Amino acid sequence: MSEFHLSSTPKAAGFTFPAEWQPHRATWLTFPHNDASWQGDRLSKMYPQYLAFIKAISQAENVGIIANDENLKQFIIGELEKIQVDLSKIEFIVKPTNDAWCRDHGPAFLINPETKEKMIVDWGHNAWGGKYPPYDDDNRTPQAIAKYLDLPFVTPGIIMEGGSVEFNGAGSLLTSKSCLLNQNRNSHLNQAQIEEFLSGYYGIDQVLWVEAGIAGDDTDGHIDDTTRFINENTVIAAVENDPNDENYKILQTNLKMMKEMRLLNGKQLNIIEIPMPKAVIIDDFRTPGSYVNFLMCNAGVIVPVFNNPNDQIAIDILEKAMPDRKIIPLEATEIIWGQGSFHCLSQQEPTV
Repeated sequence: MSEFHLSSTPKAAGFTFPAEWQPHRATWLTFPHNDASWQGDRLSKMYPQYLAFIKAISQAENVGIIANDENLKQFIIGELEKIQVDLSKIEFIVKPTNDAWCRDHGPAFLINPETKEKMIVDWGHNAWGGKYPPYDDDNRTPQAIAKYLDLPFVTPGIIMEGGSVEFNGAGSLLTSKSCLLNQNRNSHLNQAQIEEFLSGYYGIDQVLWVEAGIAGDDTDGHIDDTTRFINENTVIAAVENDPNDENYKILQTNLKMMKEMRLLNGKQLNIIEIPMPKAVIIDDFRTPGSYVNFLMCNAGVIVPVFNNPNDQIAIDILEKAMPDRKIIPLEATEIIWGQGSFHCLSQQEPTV
């Protein structure tokens, strides 16, 4: 591991952030271990769903797990053995952690398609605008993974979360104004300056903006709960069909904005609408349940379902939209209490 000394940016050195559907070497997770997101007995209740997620990923790629300490590592090994996970597919880094949301505090893996090199971008993490301190241990995770993999890294010096950005693998990035322009992240930067960081450190050429995110999302509107690319030209966009629901207006606004977008190739977005689940309310709290918080991995597309009337409708839409990929619905009824799901929990490492 070494700090990557660039003449300017990863983009200038030929690096880019590949689309999620490109082949993975591994997917990285930070194993939950305290009551930061799941209080009381909710942590033990969510473990079976989380472990099933690990097993599903491990069918076709490695799973890297950040474990808070050696005791937790041994606990994880024991639990994975109980459900017949192939432990040769599991890698561990033991280091202190704060919370479980590796999409946001984990590294961004970039590749250089010409030289077949891989590097890490170590964005800053402040727990979604300082909402949930402490977060300093999680902020050190990208460099710990860089050291483990012996990969060079670069530190842009601003706050950025993986769940706030979505990529089409062909130079375009989709994000939301409510998150990236929020004063609780990078108040010293304007929109043009943020776009410059996105371009230079993700290796992209176009930033597309929607307005905001869904109810119950404590990240100020992450894109990975509302809209996801499934190929260069196509997005799966969450819509709310009930005009009286608090998500209806904002998702219609996002939809209208996306219909007006043009990609670098001049094409309009091919927009496939998918319904939101009927409001996922637990103990009078509305969670950010969304079918678009799926993870595309080598084994297929792992989709959160919520024992909800719209589950099968969403699965059918995704199967039709991605006929060449296996759709893997997994129960996320306990996980979603933590205000995120499978995509929020994971960060893919591409092959080169």
